[in-house]
Amino acid sequence: MEGTVTVTPQGARGGVDTRLRRGARPATNNQQPHDGTSRPHRVAIIGGGPGGLYTAALLKRLDPSREITLWERNAPDDTFGFGVVLSDETLGGIEHADPVVHEALQQHFVRWNDIDIVHGATRHTAGGHGFAALGRRRLLQILHERCRSLGVDLRFRTEAPYPEWLCETYDLVVAADGVGSATREAYAEVFRPAVEEHRCRYIWLAADFAFEAFRFEIAQTEHGVMQLHGYPYRADASTVIVEMREDVWRAAGFEGMDERESVERCAKIFADALGGRPLRSNKSAWTTFRTVVNEHWSHGNLVLLGDAAHTAHFSIGSGTKLAVEDALALAACLEEQPDLARALAAYEEERRPVVASTQRAARASLEWFENLGLYLGQPPRQFAFNLLTRSRRVTHDNLRLRDAHFTGAVEREFGCPPDTPPMFTPFRLRGLTLRNRVVVSPMDMYSAVDGVPGDFHLVHLGARALGGAGLVMTEMVCVSPEGRITPGCAGLWNPRQAEAWRRIVRFVHAQAPGTAVGLQLGHSGRKGSTQLMWEGIDEPLEDGNWPLVAASPIPYKPGSQTPRELSRAQLTDIREQFTSAAWRAARCGFDLLELHCAHGYLLSGFLSPLTNRRTDRYGGSLDRRLRFPLEVFDAVRAVWPEERPMTVRVSATDWADGGTRAEDAVEIARAFAAHGADAVDVSTGQVVAEERPEYGRSYQTPFADRIRHEVGVPVVAVGAISSWDDVNSLILAGRTDLCALGRPHLYDPHWTLHAAAEQGYEGAGVGWPAQYRAGSRRPRTGRTDAPKPRLTLS
Repeated sequence: MEGTVTVTPQGARGGVDTRLRRGARPATNNQQPHDGTSRPHRVAIIGGGPGGLYTAALLKRLDPSREITLWERNAPDDTFGFGVVLSDETLGGIEHADPVVHEALQQHFVRWNDIDIVHGATRHTAGGHGFAALGRRRLLQILHERCRSLGVDLRFRTEAPYPEWLCETYDLVVAADGVGSATREAYAEVFRPAVEEHRCRYIWLAADFAFEAFRFEIAQTEHGVMQLHGYPYRADASTVIVEMREDVWRAAGFEGMDERESVERCAKIFADALGGRPLRSNKSAWTTFRTVVNEHWSHGNLVLLGDAAHTAHFSIGSGTKLAVEDALALAACLEEQPDLARALAAYEEERRPVVASTQRAARASLEWFENLGLYLGQPPRQFAFNLLTRSRRVTHDNLRLRDAHFTGAVEREFGCPPDTPPMFTPFRLRGLTLRNRVVVSPMDMYSAVDGVPGDFHLVHLGARALGGAGLVMTEMVCVSPEGRITPGCAGLWNPRQAEAWRRIVRFVHAQAPGTAVGLQLGHSGRKGSTQLMWEGIDEPLEDGNWPLVAASPIPYKPGSQTPRELSRAQLTDIREQFTSAAWRAARCGFDLLELHCAHGYLLSGFLSPLTNRRTDRYGGSLDRRLRFPLEVFDAVRAVWPEERPMTVRVSATDWADGGTRAEDAVEIARAFAAHGADAVDVSTGQVVAEERPEYGRSYQTPFADRIRHEVGVPVVAVGAISSWDDVNSLILAGRTDLCALGRPHLYDPHWTLHAAAEQGYEGAGVGWPAQYRAGSRRPRTGRTDAPKPRLTLS
């Protein structure tokens, strides 16, 4: 991804007077004093797009006495897009808030249910989606008519006065002036915008015929992959968006073409989709999508709305939808709250989580298309399923409800036995066959004594093994006393510890046959000698500290102990500690061994440029930083039984400037795979304290996805995967081979068994212990489950 840039006023919707002063703040001495309520009388709106117009109509309808003035720099019939897609949810809000607008929209909607995915010579159709679209010009006309009928003062072909004057003159100023908002730029130090430019070029065009469905078409050209997004917006017209990576765009020569040449070239490339018909433009130009995020949406009596406040990629059809929903929320908050300040705060509080969720889905979608080339080798139906579920909002279960025939065909192509969810298909790693794709993720319990796992570990791991997962992983098991994170960490550096682990492995194999148990082996490095998690995570011990070692003498955070830089002799000693622990693990009977090279622990500290500043053969370039972790891997692999698989956990990004990036993670995974790693467990972060993760549902899975497709090695996906529907979706789309879940297994040790029961699955991919079989159906909850008594006669 490109870095963030400060937004510029070019392309602002509505426009503002060029006398706008940078840094000016909204004044509070309005010429018409505000009455202290949240129902402002005089309202100024900058920008005549759907968001600004609908805000004007709603506010005027709620209070006809309001004086509302809207400025739009363009003519009333000027618009730079073609069709607009609205969801049933948004339409329901419009119907409730303004039936007149809703009725007018209903008369012009084109509706359809199918999505076509065309790749190569294959077209697959998935139904049951439900779309409604109309022309953007028609939408604006409807809103113009509604505003005029209500008495809104619409001023077209007119630059808005500069915001400072508006804020002094009006009770409320709504900045709906688009992605290039000049109003937002004027108060950048208040709103603190970040605008991220993405890696694809796209152009909005139209065709004079209606596609039968929402169409995605992939073209593999001599210059690279291009894609078409198309959908009908009238009975005789469709929107067509052509998109491709920047490097493909340049290689194809679009950079030197004028508008006419670009349009003709696109029509030629996608002649099959268009049936040989031409495309048309409307001041269309190639552009890059910009994701807009603001730390604040309002200041004083000025508020941002729509694209001025936030953007989300067009591939999930959200721009107009978000702006209209903003307008609904703003109008409602102004009615509900006792004063303007609380109304604007409530508006932002209500909308921000919704927008953040939409932006996460949009980012997942746009990144999928940016990396489209990774998936072209997938089987056709799996490719189609992958595309449909790219944003993580459409899932396996959701798609099965929409179109069971399509989803069933994808499952059969994937190899699911009849009536078997994808998560319960087996997976083989070397000599180990896992009966399902669920992994209990390694979770430190900090409950060992002198490194010895006790009864707590037996119950903890035993319960989760009985719970049906295909593989249960231990917490990070440390290779030496000095390699512990806390005094409560488990180890495997002496026979007593080995015997305790052997007891746990025997229990799992005897009482949960079919469940494999794996050991994660690691060394804390600079993150050791700290308190138990619930006493103070990453905080140094108050007493009893032990000396720390690391790739470089850099403390984890202020107040942390500074580690010693490891000498060559110490590196040899630590490598021997790993091999000795691995030798013991093999004799304990563990089915799989994972080398922990993530989360800032010792081996991870060698991989990241933020934590490895060495000048010897173990520091510098990525190849050199990989040297010691690979030496340890090779030594461990040499003593680990040949038939048993060995995996490695990596942090695919440090979430920090100058740290490990996704591109580096691919090369790290490639190196471990070349040395014999059977799978890569792909996590992120926890390497430096100043990280800034982008949290969200399944937020780490794109890194696993990329490694799987670029390296060709099996992967384990982790990170906010919480539902069996997510697991099924990720597996069936081919984004991962296994899914590791931590917190869900803390909440419910029998998570996998319950996932099977909730899906009605009783096959070989999971087995209820005989002692628990009577609980394999959800208990009744009371009288409401029973048939209702007959109280009337028909």
